[in-house]
Order: sequence, then structure tokens, then C-alpha cells
Amino acid sequence: MFRDCESLKSIDLSSFNTNNVTDMNSMFSCCESLESINLSSFNTNNVIDMSYMLFGCKSLESIDLSSFNTNNVTNMSYIFMLDYRIDYRIVLFKKL
Repeated sequence: MFRDCESLKSIDLSSFNTNNVTDMNSMFSCCESLESINLSSFNTNNVIDMSYMLFGCKSLESIDLSSFNTNNVTNMSYIFMLDYRIDYRIVLFKKL
């Protein structure tokens, strides 16, 4: 969806309806300038593929994924690969 948007620095996705989304593969892949993103409104209950979702987001420093339900996700391969600035202690997933 936003793949290769290299100059994108931030984006407001609060109005996105993701209730029926099953594939988030490469959704923000290679958004090299992306510094902040709020995904708290994303409904991930039906998502099965999150591979490469944030791959190559080299400017992203932290992300809160605590609202994500990953119960149905079968592929998270390389979701954060090449995201050098992320403090992985801050990456939060919903505890079930």
C-alpha cells in the first residue's frame, strides 16, 4: 500500500478500516524516511501475513503494536528487518 514511499515521514491512519484485511505484507516496506506511525486503530484480527510489513523503515525509532492481535498471523518473516534505529525493547505486542 505504501511500499517504497521513500520520502514519507509520518502518516495518520486513524481513519483506516482494516477489519477485513488479511494481508499486510510489505505494507510500509522501504519507507526509509518514516519516523513515526500510529497503528493503534488497526484491527488485525483477520490478518494472516505481516511479513516485510515494516521492512527497511530505517528512520523509525519505536513503534507500539500493543493493540495488534496476532493470533491468526502465520507469517511475520522479516517484519522489522533493516530497521536499525528501532529500540526493540519498545516494540510491544499484545499479551494474550
